[in-house]
Amino acid sequence: MPHTPPSRDITGQLVFLGTGTSVGVPAIGCDCKVCVSDNPRNYRTRCSVLLGLPGGNLLIDTPTDLRQQLLREKIGIIHSVLYTHEHADHIFGLDDLRLMQFYLGGPVPLYCEPSVEARIRKSYDYAFVSAEGLHEGAAPKLKIHSIGLDEFEVLGTNIVPIRLRHGPRFEVLGFRVGNIAYCTDTNGIPPESMIRLQGLDVLILDCLRRDPHVTHFGLDEALAVAKQLKPRRTLLTHISHDLDAELSNSLPEGVEIAYDGLSIPLE
Repeated sequence: MPHTPPSRDITGQLVFLGTGTSVGVPAIGCDCKVCVSDNPRNYRTRCSVLLGLPGGNLLIDTPTDLRQQLLREKIGIIHSVLYTHEHADHIFGLDDLRLMQFYLGGPVPLYCEPSVEARIRKSYDYAFVSAEGLHEGAAPKLKIHSIGLDEFEVLGTNIVPIRLRHGPRFEVLGFRVGNIAYCTDTNGIPPESMIRLQGLDVLILDCLRRDPHVTHFGLDEALAVAKQLKPRRTLLTHISHDLDAELSNSLPEGVEIAYDGLSIPLE
């Protein structure tokens, strides 16, 4: 097993690994216009981004399409992972990081709230028991760091957590890195979080569909947030088959539909 795998250098970039909703686009069994589209920007895997920081590659969430995403983007190594929340489409690709223990020479650092840690320990219980009698690499090696709403450092970079509401029952985290914020899986941003989102260059924001949804922003709601915060650029993500990539052509200036593989500068 190589100690330093070949890997695309994304230092100074944020790469959208996936921009789709929990079932992905195309949706299984659907023949709507977007699901049968020839436009590659309408092909959306489950939601995640990767940040090329000076200290290494920082992954936000481990979606169920993670292996496919890393191969597509020619990413050979993940140095740390942040988690927004514990839903299946955001954590159930974690086992795809089993190779990273060889490349890192130790466990993969995970940064998450206690509710996410509890789900990971339950769903991946085999990663937290003795590996005696098993071959090396049979389970991912993980080191969990608990986070809350205080600013913290990962890979030499300061991360500002942003509390978000994900419907009436769930709270999730968004993250601000410099003047870029990633806010997926939300339909409510508390006033104290709006304060943390002032002065952005780029806002990456949940927008599931045209109509409102019980746990996600609809299009008009997402546009209202962008209008209030006034970032230089707003990129919509966690998108269902209700929104065609061509919609970018008719959105307000500075607002776009994000797509898998899109890369933007971190500075």
